[in-house]
Amino acid sequence: MSGTKMDSGEAIGAWATIRLGMKYSPELRDGLGWTLALAVIASCGQIVVPIAVQQTLDKGLNGPGGPRFDYVAWMGVLAALAIVVTSVASYAMTSRLFTTSEHGLATLRTKAFRHVHDLPLLTQNTERRGALVSRVTSDVDQVSQFLVFGGLIFVVSIGQMLVATVLMLVYSWELAAVVWLCFAPLFLSIRWFQKKLSAAYTVVRQQVGVLLGAISEPVVGAAVVRTYGVEERTQDRIDTAITHWQDAYTHAQTYTVTSFSLGGLSAGLANAGVIIVGILLGFTSDMTPGRVLAFAFLVTLFVGPVQMGTQILTDAQNAIASWRRVLGILETPADLIDPGPEGDALPRGPIDVRFDRVTFAYPAGPPVLRDIDLTIDAGTRVAIVGETGSGKSTFAKLLTRLMDPTEGSVLLDGIDVRRIDARSLRRSVVLVPQEGFLFDDTIAANVRYGKLDATEDEIRASAVELGIDDWLAGLPRGLHTPVGQRGESLSAGERQLVALLRAHLADPDLLVLDEATSAVDPALEMQIGRALERLMQSRTSVTIAHRLSTAEGADEVIVVDKGRIVQRGPHHELVMQAGTVYAGLHASWVSQHSRA
Repeated sequence: MSGTKMDSGEAIGAWATIRLGMKYSPELRDGLGWTLALAVIASCGQIVVPIAVQQTLDKGLNGPGGPRFDYVAWMGVLAALAIVVTSVASYAMTSRLFTTSEHGLATLRTKAFRHVHDLPLLTQNTERRGALVSRVTSDVDQVSQFLVFGGLIFVVSIGQMLVATVLMLVYSWELAAVVWLCFAPLFLSIRWFQKKLSAAYTVVRQQVGVLLGAISEPVVGAAVVRTYGVEERTQDRIDTAITHWQDAYTHAQTYTVTSFSLGGLSAGLANAGVIIVGILLGFTSDMTPGRVLAFAFLVTLFVGPVQMGTQILTDAQNAIASWRRVLGILETPADLIDPGPEGDALPRGPIDVRFDRVTFAYPAGPPVLRDIDLTIDAGTRVAIVGETGSGKSTFAKLLTRLMDPTEGSVLLDGIDVRRIDARSLRRSVVLVPQEGFLFDDTIAANVRYGKLDATEDEIRASAVELGIDDWLAGLPRGLHTPVGQRGESLSAGERQLVALLRAHLADPDLLVLDEATSAVDPALEMQIGRALERLMQSRTSVTIAHRLSTAEGADEVIVVDKGRIVQRGPHHELVMQAGTVYAGLHASWVSQHSRA
């Protein structure tokens, strides 16, 4: 996240990232010893062919006693056997590497996705949705591609280079020195390229998140874009995001091209150097044609991995930048710690609520609620009212533990919400937001979020209890009616009916409502009101009231002003207190209602 070490300018290094990644994905270490052993076999098998060629020429065809065709045959069998063993080892290594990598990264993806839900609400709201999605999807995919393919090539290439170097030293230390001298500039600059590529691809991965956010927002808000005719402006935003991504990627590729070109230049110099020096050594030493030809094979075995290494370096930095971003989510501390089974469980039945000297403030901001002392008796219907920005919506978030207080405690049935097992809390406390979010599925599937094992008969019985069974029966496919993305196939009022049905099916003991009728059409307002009345029966309910008509039906009204409770009591008493905050709110509401 933006405030974590993982995404800052002091981002941890490549090896530290890999070690941290291994901690979160321990499956990546499973069978690592066997995988490396297979890599060694695959690498060693590569040198059998050059040795067989050298032995065939020097001893089989040009031996002192004349050609030995039996020796040539045995060398051919040995080379064929080496190729078979190498192929089997490579297959087994690839299979193991693919399996362990995908298992490990599936674990990483799952942990990252789950941790997103544990992040502070402020962090979720300030981070672009596209950036969060890209971390769990495309960033993990980048790591996957590298570990499965780049990691495989890297392991084999390193082993191949080492084995080729050892055998080159055996054949001719002079020619081996020529090869290494030609590649010295590339090897000495690898660390510099690694730093530049790491920084460049960190920017690339960030721009991918920005790009996904820029594309996803107008897709979700397509109706707003068309309504206000801002297609051109929206396209400009997307074009800008694409341009920034292109610039970042092009900048990163300049380092890739430079390193690859340097590798190609080194390879050309090495081949030329081996030919020239090899010919000279043929006149001045015991260098045989077989050894020269074998050395040429070894140079190929050495040059190939080095040239491939430049691409691997690019893939590695891209993958590590992605890995670092995913780990950035996991390293961001969760503000809500679930005590789990060791926590307390709420008894079933209406819940009493107490705010004990509660203060809440967002990071680096002033207090939204200040020193709140409040008791709500079990089974009471309470409405919380106040001007916009007074802090009333914060009550709902604290009650449902979407946030924890900065100071003080929120207690349900005398238990601090921070000590309650999350499963028990979610079973007993339900929030119905102002706009109930619906998933792209059927009504039945959305309602079952309140009770996952609910049968259709239970859902219909719940609809009857709420008095919305006629509405449900009038839908084209009843419970199986698709709601569309974010419920856009239904009206705002119908979405609220689904949200109320979901809440009723959950059968909570404490119901928190964020004014469920404030943004619906009049035709459904009365129906929703009757459903709410039935939903609030026999349970404690707290309603964040945006309209005072809601407060009129509450047992008690709590008035919040500038983060403090300034009044409380029944509506009929508060409205008679002239010159108070509530009297002013009520007079304003009556004036607006009469004009309407």
